[in-house]
Amino acid sequence: MRAIRGLWRWRHNPLRRTTDLAEAWVALVAMLLITVAAPVIGSLVGSVAQDSLQRSVREQRQTRHLATATVVRKLDGGVLDLDPDSTSGQDTRSRVLADWTAADGTRQHGPVLANLKSPHPGDHFRLWTDPHGRIATRPLDSETATTHAVLAGFGAAALSAGLVEGARRLIVWRMVRRRYARWDQAWDKAGPDWGKAGTGS
Repeated sequence: MRAIRGLWRWRHNPLRRTTDLAEAWVALVAMLLITVAAPVIGSLVGSVAQDSLQRSVREQRQTRHLATATVVRKLDGGVLDLDPDSTSGQDTRSRVLADWTAADGTRQHGPVLANLKSPHPGDHFRLWTDPHGRIATRPLDSETATTHAVLAGFGAAALSAGLVEGARRLIVWRMVRRRYARWDQAWDKAGPDWGKAGTGS
């Protein structure tokens, strides 16, 4: 808004310098880019991220399976609290040696993290595996994917706006430097005779 007022004010002002008008135009263009282009970029990035993440959600749902594992014995390392701020026991994991059956029917055996606070041989717990029975992370859910896409869109919009504002400041800084350089040149020409009698100053 200030850029528009600046342009209007400097339009027919006799004290207007070329740089004043140029600065107002730079501010107006930057304002338009921030208010129009940045949200469009954010929307496009968010849309692309949403498509990609939802595709990952579908792929992970097809390729990851819940398996029931049986504790063989507890391994050294004790209990791991993965979320120190958590007050529930849901984020507590224990290192155990376990047996489980993969989705393709093969038997698997190895060390895993079990969501058991004090595991004993024969205890059962659930874990996520890939089609070959290897341990996998929990598949991404649709709501989390959407949240990540929205954050990506907001981040892209904010980054675009920041880049435009940074470019505007750099351009104005260079214009001011050039203006000061011209003033210095003008003062250097007028300086030696400034205030002397008979110089017409």
